[in-house]
Amino acid sequence: MPGFAERIGIDFGARLPIEAAIARAARSGVRVADIRLGDTGNEFATFDDARVGTVRRAADAAGLQVGLHTLSAVNMGETAPFLREAVDDYLTSYIDIAARLNAGWIVMHGGFHFTGDYARRMATAIERLQRLGELAQRRGVRLLLENMNPEPMDAEVRYLACDIEETRHYFDRLDPAAYGWSFTVNHAHMLPCGIAGFFAAFGPARLEEVRLADNRGGKEEHLRPGEGNVDFEATFALIEASGYRGHYMLAWEGVEEMIEDRALLAARAERILAAA
Repeated sequence: MPGFAERIGIDFGARLPIEAAIARAARSGVRVADIRLGDTGNEFATFDDARVGTVRRAADAAGLQVGLHTLSAVNMGETAPFLREAVDDYLTSYIDIAARLNAGWIVMHGGFHFTGDYARRMATAIERLQRLGELAQRRGVRLLLENMNPEPMDAEVRYLACDIEETRHYFDRLDPAAYGWSFTVNHAHMLPCGIAGFFAAFGPARLEEVRLADNRGGKEEHLRPGEGNVDFEATFALIEASGYRGHYMLAWEGVEEMIEDRALLAARAERILAAA
């Protein structure tokens, strides 16, 4: 029977070209990976038919399911002329390449606002996500909305879809046939409701990815387990008790550190689940 480690993936981000990320995953027995396109050897224009074929064959040979993760600095709520068209081009390019790569999902974000334009940015972001969802369904691509991190109360720029109310506002308007949920537990850990409260608000119905990193609870940090105060055992127990059997995705600095910590986290999860 496959061990829990096979459900724990690595977010390579833009650290490596996709071929190198697949090769590194294969050497470590990693079965799930997130990749960011658009930079660091993964520029959109380089995905011609030859490269797409090479990537698909490598992923298949490695038994690896590749997902894509967009850059949260690209504002889903962009309204400025020229820039809003550029955002559309960026995101539709993701969908096009995902379909050609047979990627399992694309992680999307709710955008960000500048305190004085909150309602307009949110409305724009939701309308754009709705359009992208329709396109993705036509192309056979699954989209996941990630809950984002809160910023300090006096910050001018803040992410959208970071607390329960905002995230629910998005999901109430996004077709579940197009959108699942990518649950970033370290973002929820920064909120008064905590990981358990955030998860209780949404449950497992739309859950398709759980993103893991440690955090001290005060600001946005992606730390190795043990460097913060996230209770990973309680998190695994909570999510698994809901019936979730999808993948987890590690997201902190250092590919080698994530690969090393993956086995340790899997062992911790298996001990907790065996005792349940």
